[in-house]
Amino acid sequence: MLEEDTRILSMADGESSREATARTLRNAFGNVLSFFILLLIGILAFSIRLFSVIKYESVIHEFDPYFNYRVTQFLTKNGIYDFWNWFDDRTWYPLGRVIGGTVYPGLTLTAGTLWWLLNSLNIPLSVETVCVFTAPVFSAFASWATYLLTKEVKGTGAGLTAAVLLAMVPSYISRSVAGSYDNEAVAIFALIFTFYLYIKTLNTGSLFYATLNALAYFYMVCSWGGYTFIINLIPMHVLLCIVTGRFSSRLYIAYAPLVVLGTLLAALVPVVGFNAVMTSEHFASFLVFIIIHVVALVYHVKGNLSPRMFKVAVTLVVSVGMVVCCAMIAVLIALVASSPTKGWSGRSLSLLDPTYASKYIPIIASVSEHQPPTWPSYFMDINVLAFLVPAGIIACFLPLSDASSFVVLYIVTSVYFSGVMVRLMLVLAPAACIMSGIALSEAFNVLTRSVKFQLPGSSGISQVLLILSMIKSGDTSMNTDGEQNDIAKTEKTDETAKERPSKKNKRKEKEPVGKASIRSRVERRLLVLPLEASVIAIILLVLLGAFYVVHCVWAAAEAYSAPSIVLTTYSREGGLHVFDDFREAYAWLSHNTEVDDKVASWWDYGYQTTAMANRTVIVDNNTWNNTHIATVGTAMSSPEKAAWEIFNSLDVKYVLVVFGGLVGYPSDDINKFLWMVRIGGGVFPHIKEPDYLMLNLIDFSFLSLCPKRDGQYRIDSQATPTMLNCLMYKLSYYRFVETDGKAFDRVRQTEIGKKYFKLTHFEEVFTTHHWMVRIYKLKPPKNRIRGKTKKSKSKASSTSSSKRSGTGKRNPWH
Repeated sequence: MLEEDTRILSMADGESSREATARTLRNAFGNVLSFFILLLIGILAFSIRLFSVIKYESVIHEFDPYFNYRVTQFLTKNGIYDFWNWFDDRTWYPLGRVIGGTVYPGLTLTAGTLWWLLNSLNIPLSVETVCVFTAPVFSAFASWATYLLTKEVKGTGAGLTAAVLLAMVPSYISRSVAGSYDNEAVAIFALIFTFYLYIKTLNTGSLFYATLNALAYFYMVCSWGGYTFIINLIPMHVLLCIVTGRFSSRLYIAYAPLVVLGTLLAALVPVVGFNAVMTSEHFASFLVFIIIHVVALVYHVKGNLSPRMFKVAVTLVVSVGMVVCCAMIAVLIALVASSPTKGWSGRSLSLLDPTYASKYIPIIASVSEHQPPTWPSYFMDINVLAFLVPAGIIACFLPLSDASSFVVLYIVTSVYFSGVMVRLMLVLAPAACIMSGIALSEAFNVLTRSVKFQLPGSSGISQVLLILSMIKSGDTSMNTDGEQNDIAKTEKTDETAKERPSKKNKRKEKEPVGKASIRSRVERRLLVLPLEASVIAIILLVLLGAFYVVHCVWAAAEAYSAPSIVLTTYSREGGLHVFDDFREAYAWLSHNTEVDDKVASWWDYGYQTTAMANRTVIVDNNTWNNTHIATVGTAMSSPEKAAWEIFNSLDVKYVLVVFGGLVGYPSDDINKFLWMVRIGGGVFPHIKEPDYLMLNLIDFSFLSLCPKRDGQYRIDSQATPTMLNCLMYKLSYYRFVETDGKAFDRVRQTEIGKKYFKLTHFEEVFTTHHWMVRIYKLKPPKNRIRGKTKKSKSKASSTSSSKRSGTGKRNPWH
């Protein structure tokens, strides 16, 4: 048996040298192949987001991107210094807004830099074109960053799989289609790249990567307010490593420079400023910063002192540390207690307490993307990845490393936050792709290895070479000595059972037993599955991937490609109908109103009105002043005369409302009206939500008929008088009965309650083709006061004439 093993080992040495040469060639070829695969993934990520341009046109989408586009235009036209000092008097009249100090400049500076570089290279693209295609370009960068991050965790195969999954995931496509010029367009790339550099620093202990990590964090701070997720997730991981006994110098190098340099850089961003050290969102990073230094000190002292002296030093350090920590905690408590929100922003409190916004800040709760998602939303946005994530988590524990523990913590926290706010499904998407990429990569490794192991040409010596290659690569748990010991034990037991056979016969008997033992141990060690099961599993995984691709392409082409400013629908005959009412209304405002006219609308349409109509608005999508928004909400909720007085005091000349009752557009102002009531009532107590809800009489056995609001919001004949007489109802349904004779609202699926009425303080000046946008003008006060003056003068003249009866001359100036 020993001679046979020696022969096998000698053959293995020859094969191993050839295998080493082949492995070098495979690695070189694999690197080139990986490069071209990544290039194709980038092209895929870019091209799948072009459906909006192909099907519609190159136009900015949604609401917030129009403000970013307007700011980018100002930056490219006036320069960086004027941008930082820009006071915008077109918004939040009469307050205005300091743009440089209230905006995250990362997206604007990135697009402006791209425009400048392209024009420097004699590629004359317009600012709008650059803004439209910024998100698809950075989606390719995000896919490559995902590859780098996942490669640090589980290798190249998992990295490529995760990258191609992120390139197509619908949740990310929804925020990065061509035309979606919002902060998340570049922020997701910055988020993933920051995590990659942190893991890279953690694996290498390099100060170079630590410095790059701080710079990437700085770019994330410039780009999006979601940077607080980074500055809390990384400290959580560092604390987890310390608690589980995984502290190392690499962990210290990965974290300490990030907190010091990253915080200093974050404070340079005007919109953040001293909030980087004064708000509760950042306190966790400072607390862990203190803890990691204490732990580093303990490890340093332990390595330089005897055990007895170490105990004394630990006692001293713990005592001093407790005093310092108590002092720091006391200072933090004093700072936090001085703030009414305990140092947290409203959105952060909404994440920690999902009921906080609905109770105290209705302006945050009114935003649709701040609502919790439904279960179908997960299947729509991440599809089959939801089923692969658990498998990826399990794979991260086999074995568990610092990098794999970080991605596990990432997926756990992102699942929680996505369950609180549907907007944060965007943060879940990269984590789900990473976990699914790890799961698919590990599954394909096991299945393809099982198939290869059981092919007819892979038996015998190739299996032994396989195990020897594993031994040389560092897997010492399975070696030839162990196999020989097992065989020796088998021989010993055989001797006790029967007589010792001849040496020749023993070699013939024990040789197949040894080979079978090696084969069985290799199968157990490499998790070899049956051939039929492996082939079926591979086919099922390929079908699962094909289903994912089909769903992602459908979501990109149909669900997320339509710009909200241009709506389309199909008739029963298959004809396409285009609703371009928004741009029609903004063009009318731009061409038929004065430059300094003020336009009032709900805050959703402020950015578009300013950017497309170039008119001054009262409120917009920044929502920084709750009182100002509540004033507009109160005006919309008030009777016509009271609303006119409010708008007149704000120097408003035109009022814009969005109405979808004729064409069935559900996101109109009538459906948003209760939020106007709630926000207005939060500041002005005379506005009460129950006054706008239907009143029923409920009969109790022990009481007579007593009125009680049953909470139904109605606009039909059973609506309350307060609802039927408010300004929003009148501006939406004015002349609506003329459309079909019945005034049937296709959104609410009912006939309206008050069909025939006239406006006394407002006059209709423009209604778009499909009645989706209606614009009214405030009647000037002189038109109404002049009538009263004439009546009073006529009465006074009749009485005075009867008294004077021709005495004296009339004053020609009266």
